[in-house]
Amino acid sequence: MDLNVRAFRVVQAALAEQTAPDKRKESSSRGGRLGGPSRAKSISAQRRTEIAKKASRARWSKKGTEQQN
Repeated sequence: MDLNVRAFRVVQAALAEQTAPDKRKESSSRGGRLGGPSRAKSISAQRRTEIAKKASRARWSKKGTEQQN
């Protein structure tokens, strides 16, 4: 067998290998998808507004400091 053919087959075999998904990552992602909507249902509209305003201030304050540097 030619060396180039062997190298090609090794690379193809390596690329075809499937790695097992990380169980912790799957669990975390599933919990996030469930937690957000249920949290939104459980808090009042006024509290959601407060949270959104706080997040907005945090985002804009970060952008302002990056532009000044």
